[in-house]
Amino acid sequence: MATVAFHTLGCKVNHYETEAIWQLFKQDSYERVEFESISDVYIINTCTVTNTGDKKSRQVIRRAVRKNPDAVICVTGCYAQTSPAEIMAIPGVDIVVGTQDRVKMLDYIEQFKLERQPINAVGNIMKNRVYEELDVPSFTDRTRASLKIQEGCNNFCTFCIIPWARGLMRSRDPKEVVRQAQQLVDAGYKEIVLTGIHTGGYGEDMKDYNLARLLLDLEEVNGLERLRISSIEASQITDEVIEVIKQSTIVVRHLHIPLQSGSNSVLKRMRRKYTMEFFGERLDRLKEVLPGLAVTSDVIVGFPGETEEEFMETYDFINDHKFSELHVFPYSKRTGTPAARMEDQVDEEVKNNRVHRLITLSDQLAKEYAAGFEGEVLEVIPEETVESNSGSYMGYSDNYMKVVFSATEDVIGKIVKVKITKAGYPNNEGEFVRVVEDSITKADEFMKKEAAI
Repeated sequence: MATVAFHTLGCKVNHYETEAIWQLFKQDSYERVEFESISDVYIINTCTVTNTGDKKSRQVIRRAVRKNPDAVICVTGCYAQTSPAEIMAIPGVDIVVGTQDRVKMLDYIEQFKLERQPINAVGNIMKNRVYEELDVPSFTDRTRASLKIQEGCNNFCTFCIIPWARGLMRSRDPKEVVRQAQQLVDAGYKEIVLTGIHTGGYGEDMKDYNLARLLLDLEEVNGLERLRISSIEASQITDEVIEVIKQSTIVVRHLHIPLQSGSNSVLKRMRRKYTMEFFGERLDRLKEVLPGLAVTSDVIVGFPGETEEEFMETYDFINDHKFSELHVFPYSKRTGTPAARMEDQVDEEVKNNRVHRLITLSDQLAKEYAAGFEGEVLEVIPEETVESNSGSYMGYSDNYMKVVFSATEDVIGKIVKVKITKAGYPNNEGEFVRVVEDSITKADEFMKKEAAI
């Protein structure tokens, strides 16, 4: 039996797509082995969001070539899309496929075995207007399932290369989304995370359909307990989306809304599509309809020309609006983007100082947010055992708090009630109360018995 090994760099979308590519190989009777093993085929799914992403991708490709010089080396993903010639120049690379036509990968492998000629299968992504269907009926991780609903982005922020790697916005057919959601729930998943390159933009390329409508349609998925949106831009949080979230029984109390900067002048240079006043107003509305909402965000520190005043605008905005956690990145030049050519690049030392100040604030806000739930009972889906503490399990509550508690292994993947005994960050300590489904099942049995009597 032929073997295949995967290595994924970068974002959640890449991880989703690796799972989808694995499904194709599985159907073709391949056996999956660890990347560090000797394999017949190596698939490297690359990232190009930063120059470092490119460098790491090249290192991983070379590692695969060294591991088995006779293997078929196939490179895919964002770096493959933007720089196929660079990748083809690495000795030992046999096939390069970008961020489309992944379904043809097995054909390319067969073609390579016959002809022994390197294949560059990267086309012009900007001409692509159709969403490429890639199905994932189940995941290697058995608790949370991702469901990719769109591809590409039309925003062209000045710091970002991704539209050139992923192409323009294209949405997945809603019927396909609902069908796959049902398939995932039937496979045992309680929570689905909607993901994409620009997830909240879903439906912008469709007539009479949008994200709010999709969220409503997903309410009909039988047995789906939790629906999480991986990321949504402030400009996409319409009144209609807020209304759907308010009424929903499955959308969780957690939204990831990328801020990038809390200064209007910096946002303008970034070519972001909102002002701080608008962003603040949307946060207030959301917190009104969803009490206890956790809002996490991404922030870029030290964007070209960022002054201490502009940085403090960001700092104060985050502090005032009580975000529950931040992902903080120092700005790094991405070759090929307008921001990399801007004057007034910020000194590395200044950047690092600002990053540390924001991370300290993030830790403080995360602890404050968690403290509000001490003594409360939350619903948690246990994901894994805690290695340092036998008999302990870790999982996430609907509002994205990481909870550690004692239980037995059969709780993994189920929804359980856990009382928060000690709030903290990054972990909260909890006390197992009961399994939610079991109580439902027992209630059903009781009703059946009553009916029989």
